Amino acid sequence: MITYLNRVHFADGVLGAALAGELAGFGARRPFVATDPGIAAAGLLHRLTAALPKDVRPTFYDRTPANPTEAAVKEATRLFTEAGCDCLIGFGGGSPIDLAKAVGLSASHDGPLSGYMAVEGGVARIRDTMPPLIAIPTTAGTGSEVGRGAIIVLEDGRKLALVSPHLIPEAAICDPELTLGLPPALTAGTGMDAVTHCIETFIATAFNPTADAIAMDGLRRAAGAIETAVSNGGNLDARREMMIAAMHGALAFQKGLGGVHAMSHALGGLPGHALHHGTLNAVLLPFVLAFNQPVAGHRYGAVAEAMGIGGAADLPAGIEALTARLGLPTRLGQMGVDEAAIQAAAPLAEKDHTNATNPREAGAADYLAIMREAL
Repeated sequence: MITYLNRVHFADGVLGAALAGELAGFGARRPFVATDPGIAAAGLLHRLTAALPKDVRPTFYDRTPANPTEAAVKEATRLFTEAGCDCLIGFGGGSPIDLAKAVGLSASHDGPLSGYMAVEGGVARIRDTMPPLIAIPTTAGTGSEVGRGAIIVLEDGRKLALVSPHLIPEAAICDPELTLGLPPALTAGTGMDAVTHCIETFIATAFNPTADAIAMDGLRRAAGAIETAVSNGGNLDARREMMIAAMHGALAFQKGLGGVHAMSHALGGLPGHALHHGTLNAVLLPFVLAFNQPVAGHRYGAVAEAMGIGGAADLPAGIEALTARLGLPTRLGQMGVDEAAIQAAAPLAEKDHTNATNPREAGAADYLAIMREAL
């Protein structure tokens, strides 16, 4: 077990023992389980149910949207309160884990979620009064199991971040066996999310050499395993490496992210679109690296070396080639994004909290130009 920001149980087959131990430690008997329809359809909930102690009575919420919404948080919070739940379990990818964080906040704080968003000055308003949360990832991408943030689409359409150390789950249970059934496209998209976290953190403006070291380790692991994980999803070694890479990306991005995430958050919250966050990151990453090269290019050599991509000058093209080999789109237009969408997203990207640590100053006009190039 590792203790860094929280307790992390990381081992093949660790789910049962770790879950029983954590619930006992909290004295919890009525956990609220946030998950999503894909997890339910894949049969993974049976794994969780079988791992729960016999005297535990869970309440399940399996309607988490791909991009968690304020409406879903309200619905889940009502269920949490009515069932008298005493702890939270986020089971799935980043979306159920983020929803569980937001439910914990909503159940223990007054007022609308908008008042707690980072860009609204909400960081200081989040108190250490939330029910305990156990995060159990079934994908290897977001790293939300060790992260201090939760991304929620508000009722006004903005996709914003809750950020606080009080949102970090008390415990994470990382069992690579839970990712063995993840389909290739999701393996690729979530995996490129982890890759993007590591790269954006490494070139972000803040000074945090510890985060840089963790990010580089995560990037090397991801670069060495992602293609095997996509082509041979039953390879447990590759799945394990990707889960470590995802966790390292999120441990490191306490340092900050950048323009890729600023745009992917903005695009991901647009009404009428259902855009996968990690895939958006994969598409946008080469274009943001090209934009940032004049001020951050001195760091690209280390990134290229970690990924086995030629030299610094080859980095954007090398990442685009990797994205194509993984079977992901390489242009926003392939994802259904059009001019109207990027026009709407550009000013939101400028206001996103991740824009503050992008290496090169960027405004709405810059983001619009980058997204036009990426169409």
